[in-house]
Amino acid sequence: MKYSTIPSAQIVAHYCKKYGIKDIIISPGSRNAPLTISFTEDAYFNCYSIVDERAAAFFALGMAQQQRQPVAVLCTSGSALLNYYPAVSEAFYSDIPLVVISADRPPYKIDIGDGQTIRQDHVFDRHIRYSANLKLDVTHATATIKDQAKEFISEKQSLEEQQAAIVSYNSASLQEAFTQALGNSEPIHINVPFEEPLYNVTEAKYQLEDQSILATKPKELKDISTYVSLWNKAKRKLVLVGVDYPGQVDQKYLELLAQDDSVIVLTETTSNIHHPNFFPSIDSLIAPIEKSGHKDQLFSLLQPDIVLSFGGLIVSKKIKSFLRKYKPKEHWHIDQKKAYNTFFSLTQHFKTSENTFLGALLSAPSGIESDYYPYWSRIKHAYEKKRTEYIAQIPFSDMLAFSKVAESIPNNYQLHLANSSTVRYAQLFDIHSSISVFCNRGTSGIDGSTSTAIGASIYAETPTLLITGDLSFLYDSNALWNNYIRPDFRIIVINNEGGGIFRILPGQEDTENFERFFETTHHINIADVCKTYHFTHEMVEHSDDLKTSLENFYVPSTQPKVLEIKTPRLVNNKILLSYFDFIS
Repeated sequence: MKYSTIPSAQIVAHYCKKYGIKDIIISPGSRNAPLTISFTEDAYFNCYSIVDERAAAFFALGMAQQQRQPVAVLCTSGSALLNYYPAVSEAFYSDIPLVVISADRPPYKIDIGDGQTIRQDHVFDRHIRYSANLKLDVTHATATIKDQAKEFISEKQSLEEQQAAIVSYNSASLQEAFTQALGNSEPIHINVPFEEPLYNVTEAKYQLEDQSILATKPKELKDISTYVSLWNKAKRKLVLVGVDYPGQVDQKYLELLAQDDSVIVLTETTSNIHHPNFFPSIDSLIAPIEKSGHKDQLFSLLQPDIVLSFGGLIVSKKIKSFLRKYKPKEHWHIDQKKAYNTFFSLTQHFKTSENTFLGALLSAPSGIESDYYPYWSRIKHAYEKKRTEYIAQIPFSDMLAFSKVAESIPNNYQLHLANSSTVRYAQLFDIHSSISVFCNRGTSGIDGSTSTAIGASIYAETPTLLITGDLSFLYDSNALWNNYIRPDFRIIVINNEGGGIFRILPGQEDTENFERFFETTHHINIADVCKTYHFTHEMVEHSDDLKTSLENFYVPSTQPKVLEIKTPRLVNNKILLSYFDFIS
């Protein structure tokens, strides 16, 4: 087996293996050659080559998201590293253990006019769990170091003693970095400086003292009897679930919540929990109240005594607005790490798992009489009936297309949603409980949805579907530039020739400036993009054609497929806004 002759390159690979990091996404370069050699020459690692660093980082994020284990990305020096930042920030806010490994120039070549060189150390510090900035080896390229930066080598110690101190420092930094990534499910950055030559190899493995990994113990839940008493006495309890992994909450606890008349459970498509008594379309509940002449009275009836939240970030702006104005007396959040004060009323953070907390909270049913759920359940059934009536009468549009797509997805699929209009439309329709739903809601950007979905599909047992908008698809089209896309991968592009969501927001939608700088209209041929990357492409522009196309879309194939649904740009916003009027 071949190893890089540079000690730090071998050490980084050693600790990746020690901490069980098998998947390495490599973007090509010269400065990262010692690390590329270290990973690709070792059969333990699964190495993937993706040229575009931004796409590579989101690809890795998708893999880490699905496995809930660290995945590493590796790049060369310079601006290549900065292309990782969108995925790093998403990983930071979504609690995904992305491991960023960057090769760097020696410290004495920073800011002297050397090519492909920037200040790489601590570059992600505002959005990273830990930065390990390794020290330059002095037993490699010693003559060069002495010639260009003699202060880096001390005359008071032997070269071997100095190198031993560097190895000790680098090892400690790496162990701390990986411990943080594994223990906190957050991104880390490892910056490794190399001096040339970069490509030399040896069959001699660098010997390191092996140290055991300390396992972190989960925190025990303290006595919550006070909160159980408050819960059981409250007549209005609202459970709000954000982004969550499928199967996180035991069904027995969901049943207990569903059977309690004093509880309303609001979920989103990304919550991945289901029950007939839950409210999966929050905006369909809130919007009619906003439009009512008695909205203060109705919002007062909906105002909870206690809000219990868990999961990640919430899509619905309407529920945030409501709870910020009609604040609960208590807001409790369950999360083992953090609790956002989203509604400016947070009173308690329970640092434990959902199942541990709910098991303690629901151990003794309250039996309190309440009309909270029965009253709002009648409202829910009314707007669901209205929604069916509305869909039956609207023309071909984004909303009609989403309704048809939502009911077409085969059971047990993995579904990824792009941000902006896509994830918001998805909240309006029912998704089968067997379908696992994911979306990059940490920062809610459109920049890496396709790359994330492709990365997530790598180890998926079932096919993956991405639903995206035209701008999101085109923005991340380099996601298709790799050799790892499965033939059962599917993309549905809702193409309304621009950023349709901006027509829903207040603005001058009939001006030239609006179309150019907000809506960003375009005439790019998506079929040409698909041809470039060897995707099967089909486009539909009518409701009848869509039904037929969807029936054939999921049939097994030898190539991945894109179904482009082209909708009329100027009517989509009117149909969506009229929906909320109709159900009101």
